Amino acid sequence: MSQQQQPASVGIVHPQTVQFEEPLALSNGRTLDNFELIYETYGELNADKSNAVLICHALSGNHHAAGVYSDDDKRPGWWDHYIGPGKAIDTNKFFVIALNNLGGCHGSTGPNTINPATGKPWGSDFPILRCRDWVHSQARLLDHLGVEQLAAVVGGSLGGMQAMRWSLEYPDKIRHCIVIASAMNLSSQNIAFNNIARSAISKDPDWHDGHFYDFKTKPRIGLSLARKIAHVTYLSDDLMGEKFGRELKRGNFDLGTEFDYEFQIESYLEYQGDTFAESFDANTYILMTRALDYFDLAREYNDNPSEAFSHTKCGFLVISFSTDWRFAPQRSQEIVEALLAARRPVSYAEIESSYGHDAFLLPNKRYEDLFAAYMNNVAKELNNAG
Repeated sequence: MSQQQQPASVGIVHPQTVQFEEPLALSNGRTLDNFELIYETYGELNADKSNAVLICHALSGNHHAAGVYSDDDKRPGWWDHYIGPGKAIDTNKFFVIALNNLGGCHGSTGPNTINPATGKPWGSDFPILRCRDWVHSQARLLDHLGVEQLAAVVGGSLGGMQAMRWSLEYPDKIRHCIVIASAMNLSSQNIAFNNIARSAISKDPDWHDGHFYDFKTKPRIGLSLARKIAHVTYLSDDLMGEKFGRELKRGNFDLGTEFDYEFQIESYLEYQGDTFAESFDANTYILMTRALDYFDLAREYNDNPSEAFSHTKCGFLVISFSTDWRFAPQRSQEIVEALLAARRPVSYAEIESSYGHDAFLLPNKRYEDLFAAYMNNVAKELNNAG
């Protein structure tokens, strides 16, 4: 591919839904008698079904990771820049699986779907989940697709936590684990941000203890505020300064509209919050932030992360971003140090970027080149094994 030629899209994609009738035992002691997962696939599964790559999404992600839904709907999947022919996760080489996590709000069984016991939406009665519950449900999906071993499991942020959990729960089922902008557990500061976001939702008058569906409403104000809080933490100070500075919407202060949104950054955050509040479910937001808070890779291994990683069998790629203060580079370095202590094969890179935590979603040539080089080696390894 020449430097001028742009990588191609996977084109028009179609989500699929699978129903699982075998009960799923959850970490909290409860059981889901059955559940559905919605997913998309890109590329072709090879003859020996060895080239599958699982994409684990972050907090607000879903199954639509690449491509578009129609010629009229040109909105690409959330990781379209990195999944497709000739891209870092090359669909000419890999069969890519992206799903909406259990408990999500975009088609998989979750708080906004019907609870068979009541005939009403689950709401806040939906079971609390942990990362390992997602991993176990994802393993069911792989069984459905006939995939016995993944070439790689890939995730950023909360998705990176799932990828690491995969390496512990199913060490024989993955060859490579790619952990991007993540950590082995949340800092107290991160837990505090999540608490503030959940409080914003639960104090909204339209929350109704999580059963707002019965009232044909939703806690838009609280969910919008939660998103604005989170969005600020995903960006860097440099990026906000570069993008917005102290620019005013009208070029000068309008003292007659004291409570209007005078600054561009205010208008931007208001738009982000309102858009998110219309498209996302408040119960799912609470469920997923709690899963983030609870995640602690080493808890059952005597709080020793190298002991945890000693049970893995795969290779690792760990990537961080210089201005990410939500999941700072030192948190990725802790993962690397634990892997080295466990004598596991690991590659690490800190990518220079001004985009903060969101950098893992956005174009960056060094990031793309490094990611692509690693995945090319994964593909070569598969070819040599074949």
